[in-house]
Amino acid sequence: MAAFTSLFPARRRQRRPHGVRRPATGLAGRDFLLLLLATLGTFANYAPMLTVVPLWTARGAAGEGGAGAATAVTMATTVAVQLCMGRLTRRFTLRRLLCAGALLLGLPTFGYVLSSGLAWVLTVSAVRGVGFGVVAVTGSALVAELVPPEQRGRAVGWYGVAVGLPQVALLPLGAWLAADGHFGAVFAAAGALSVAAVPLVAAMSGRSAARSRPSRSPEPSASGSYRPLLRPALLLAAASAALGGLTSFLPFVLARLDLAPTALLVLFVAMIVGRWAAGVWSDRRGPGRLVLPAAALCAPAVAVLALTAGHEETVPVALAMVALYGLADGALQNETLVLMFRRAGPHGSGAAGTAWNMAYDGGTGLGSAGVGLAAPWLGAAARSGPSRH
Repeated sequence: MAAFTSLFPARRRQRRPHGVRRPATGLAGRDFLLLLLATLGTFANYAPMLTVVPLWTARGAAGEGGAGAATAVTMATTVAVQLCMGRLTRRFTLRRLLCAGALLLGLPTFGYVLSSGLAWVLTVSAVRGVGFGVVAVTGSALVAELVPPEQRGRAVGWYGVAVGLPQVALLPLGAWLAADGHFGAVFAAAGALSVAAVPLVAAMSGRSAARSRPSRSPEPSASGSYRPLLRPALLLAAASAALGGLTSFLPFVLARLDLAPTALLVLFVAMIVGRWAAGVWSDRRGPGRLVLPAAALCAPAVAVLALTAGHEETVPVALAMVALYGLADGALQNETLVLMFRRAGPHGSGAAGTAWNMAYDGGTGLGSAGVGLAAPWLGAAARSGPSRH
């Protein structure tokens, strides 16, 4: 019981004196709040497209393999631009880059409605992938810039909540609207929400709490090498490969198509809970302690899910495995990012954000592409099962 209540520490509400403005930086700062709101906008674009674009592509007679290709191309250009982020962050501020990324992510989304042909969808997805790559790196790097090191676990946790809430609400909603044929409305709303993040970012002060306040414990100096970040990045990439397969193909492999929104809701609620709880734990106990336990839970959860998803009688077990994977993967995401920030040092937030996002997005793309290539065999096996008759 004590371990559980430690995740929810009592907080004494303090009133701000009259006339005193909210600080610009820090966990309760104005800039961090604006970052969270902007993140909600950009991920409100990204999240529903994970399922809507594959369904739109499949509608254009590209088949399930084409559906996987759309996500894979998005992730490929995402990772490609992330390789250039070191050079870009040296030339432009993180705020300018985040504004540009939000526009590149949002504006092309309006173009999906013009055609469901595979070539057009892949082209639009490639441009959106560039925008998402910029958004993902700069958003996570700004978390480290806007809060002092002793608050990073909780800050990354709240950033994870802002990333996850659109996935909880809009990913299943997008799948539901797309199933009813309302693709145009989904594309228009997603594009507008990403563009709306630009004025929020522009309103930020540009100050950095991480450089102006010392941490409670010394951090290693930035070495300019990605080697200290390799192990957590590989663990994150492996878990994210499973996530890419789940988000793109749950509607195709579950025993009933109407279960897909429920399963996606369970997945992303569990991921939010996992990220937030891991952030509180990290600030109280130290970063990195949950990395290996969380990674160890992901593989068996996915294995049991694969065995139970296609059969009506084992659907409750499949949903339980979706929840277990979501909790473990959410904790792993939070812990690896905080650990990478620590290992990269006080001036290495950009390198840590780049490495983390490359691992996450690269793993997601490879997982989606791999399951897409296997989809004809998986689909044939599922259709031959008793639950399909």
